[in-house]
Amino acid sequence: MRIFKPFSINPVIKYLILADLIFWSGWGLLAPIFSVFLVEKIEGGNLALAGLASGIYWVLKSILRLPIGLFLDSRKGEEDDFWFLFFGLIFSSLVPFGYLMAKNFFHVFLLQILEAVGMAMALSGWTVIFTRHIDQGKEATEWALDATSVGIGIGLCGILGGMIAQVFGYKVVFFLFGVCGIFSALLLLRILKIISPRSAKKGLVFSLREIFFQEK
Repeated sequence: MRIFKPFSINPVIKYLILADLIFWSGWGLLAPIFSVFLVEKIEGGNLALAGLASGIYWVLKSILRLPIGLFLDSRKGEEDDFWFLFFGLIFSSLVPFGYLMAKNFFHVFLLQILEAVGMAMALSGWTVIFTRHIDQGKEATEWALDATSVGIGIGLCGILGGMIAQVFGYKVVFFLFGVCGIFSALLLLRILKIISPRSAKKGLVFSLREIFFQEK
């Protein structure tokens, strides 16, 4: 974490930025080749269906953000925010492994729906935790750190993703994307003791039960 030392930012923000960098770098591996994969490897695949698959993801993810945001704001504490972030990343990270077995566009549409749900959960949780813990007086700097690191990560991994797919095939790219996503989710467990010590002590099952059944 020495890279953050000159900026003197708190550990929650550090881990959020680092997890963001790892996850979106994995996404960057896939981004430049996804449409080509759908056309070449999926039965009946063409550019129109690739556009439809992309549209399903973006529209559904955008629609889900508002009700998820309303739900998170109705809950007390940060347990709900963290677990939505954590499981959202896990769900999204399972999608690349699903593409290793996808054969037709029905499979693609199901995977896009899963990814949309996962990303709506993850982004809703990430933004609210980041907003609460951002260092006062360093808001622009810390948002810029996240945007800069993610942008560079996506750019560099986009170059690598095309090369890896060319040499080793699509399956390696999907596998690496999935691994990056899961690692980013697991990394965030480091902040659970900071934002919700009670949740860290009680464990997952009790934490989730309280999130969904606590009084508003």
